[in-house]
Amino acid sequence: MIKLIENGEVYTPAPVGKQQVLLTDGKIGKVGEVDRRAVEAIGVECEVIDATGCLVVPGFIDPHMHLLGGSGEDGFATQTPEFFIGEIVPYGITTAIGALGVDTTMKTMAGLLAKVKGLNEQGLNAYLWTGGYNVPPTSIMNSVRDDIMFLEEVIGTGEVAISDRRAMNTSAVELARVVSDTYIGGMLARKSGVTHFHVGEMDRRLGPLRLILDEHDIDPRCVYPTHVQRNEKLMAEAVELTKRGCNVDVDTIEEDLAKWLRFYLDAGGDPACLTASSDAAISSPRVLSEQVRSCVTEHGFPLEQVLALVTRNTARILKLEMKGTLEKGKWGDILLLEKGSLEIVHVLSEGVFMVRDGKTVVEERFLEDSKRAIHLVGGKCPDRDAEGSRQ
Repeated sequence: MIKLIENGEVYTPAPVGKQQVLLTDGKIGKVGEVDRRAVEAIGVECEVIDATGCLVVPGFIDPHMHLLGGSGEDGFATQTPEFFIGEIVPYGITTAIGALGVDTTMKTMAGLLAKVKGLNEQGLNAYLWTGGYNVPPTSIMNSVRDDIMFLEEVIGTGEVAISDRRAMNTSAVELARVVSDTYIGGMLARKSGVTHFHVGEMDRRLGPLRLILDEHDIDPRCVYPTHVQRNEKLMAEAVELTKRGCNVDVDTIEEDLAKWLRFYLDAGGDPACLTASSDAAISSPRVLSEQVRSCVTEHGFPLEQVLALVTRNTARILKLEMKGTLEKGKWGDILLLEKGSLEIVHVLSEGVFMVRDGKTVVEERFLEDSKRAIHLVGGKCPDRDAEGSRQ
């Protein structure tokens, strides 16, 4: 089927005004003037999507999600469950990259790979980082290099922990070896080959990364730390790291994206080197979407600047070349947002509706033959009812 989106204001994420977007076989065939009658004359079924009153933007890319749930660092009973597609696509996320954290024992790499494959089967674009906090990183095959080279869904290594009490106090030599092995795997497999670093709260901050850059001739583009918004000193170091060619990520758990985006820009950070992620585990993917909206509607940031944090920048860093922008030949990962409020109206992943008129139209396949009823609402979730009940 051909789909034609018309009457909407298009952001690629750069604003290009009112344009039509033609989708064929899940890809963008054209952004611009489309002769609708000529399309219909071909005799191929064409669905017209009226985007009047809407902004047409790329689908969001979340580079850091704990798709198998959180580790349960306060005991077994505090482990959080895995994420399902119905918790992801309603918030405009059409591409998700899964990671393991401190727990690589009960949350396994093989399990994460299976989860990613399952999400892909349901229409989401899903990938994963191989490894976790520990060094040497946990892998499915013999090494992270093998995982990256031979497992299609693996794009790099992460989240390797530094400056954290749960980290392994790894030497610069060992860290450099991981980054180099990841880079080589990415080079041979034509993938990003990026190492994604969890940065903790210890005073060393980004010191371990500066060491491997200074002493081991590491390409700065291979280094991609996250959680760099923990405090001003850390963010200032992150800005300096971007001036050397690194890219950095901020999570949105504390719901303060606008604060740290302003700090980053005022400190001279390159807007193209910054991304935002949900770090969803206890937190929901919802927060990333809400923070993007808040930056624009409440704090006055230009929409195109904020969109880049979750679209174009992320796609470039991770070498997801078919995603992140609305251009001819790219996959049709598209959101329609209500102009003004930026509330999500439609979500399409590779040209297929995931959300239509604000309602999720895809669900977990295991439910088709299931007799289970699953409804969990967290104590701090805005969806919790007045009585605070859970069923």
